[in-house]
Amino acid sequence: MKLTVLVDNNTLTDRYLLAEPGASYFIEDEGKKILFDVGYSDVLLANAQRLSIDLLDVDFVVLSHGHLDHTWGLDPLARLYSEAKMRGRKVRKPMLVTHPLTFSAKRNRGLSIGSLLQEERLSDFFSFKFSREPVRLTERTVFLGEIERVNDFEAKRPLGKILEDGVEKDDFLLDDSALAYESPDGLVIITGCSHSGICNIVEHAKKICGDDRVLDIIGGLHLLNPPPQQLRGTIAYMKSLRPGSVHACHCTDLGSKTALSSVVDVKEVGVGLRVEH
Repeated sequence: MKLTVLVDNNTLTDRYLLAEPGASYFIEDEGKKILFDVGYSDVLLANAQRLSIDLLDVDFVVLSHGHLDHTWGLDPLARLYSEAKMRGRKVRKPMLVTHPLTFSAKRNRGLSIGSLLQEERLSDFFSFKFSREPVRLTERTVFLGEIERVNDFEAKRPLGKILEDGVEKDDFLLDDSALAYESPDGLVIITGCSHSGICNIVEHAKKICGDDRVLDIIGGLHLLNPPPQQLRGTIAYMKSLRPGSVHACHCTDLGSKTALSSVVDVKEVGVGLRVEH
């Protein structure tokens, strides 16, 4: 499995890549190409071009959840597909895999923070697989579906409101999911924001995949000025888990990375990073 960071809050290389508060990862496994999240803007397209990654040749687009910093890149991506078709290029129609609540209207402090585009407007460019259950993308890579909330120290606070069946409710981000790659040396867990709790995600992945070994965790950990109880619980969990490494990025602040580095091997992350397992 090869993973390239296309969108993150930071950049790593001297190739004049672009950063924004968002996330997107390009994953290659068993001949399949997976775009996991699409960031906030057309930064996704600019970075892919500079890294020689062809976004017209993607098998799956997977969305971790419905927030704007992970979905608004769908608009420039759809325009890329449309313009390529106008030029006569045959464009593959990727399968978009995500939780059924991902495209629900989301608001926070009176502002829309959900996806700009809905299923009906995207159907020209994508086929759809909405699932609360795990979905296998390749023999070794699985979308984890709805994450069980088993820990008492994370995913306890709502973030804004969600419109469900015409009723506005507190949004506990039930749509927040992740990927797991089953390597011979243990699981590689790839997250978007971890609103469902990074420790909950790891436990869910271990259960789904039947493997207690965690080789790597890559992605946002939703540790931005976290409550002390959450940070303490996460550190204690990671100390017990002993993952091979943690590529913490996007929605993980410096204080949390520093605290985690006392118990796990925290790696630097930014646009342009390539990880192979």
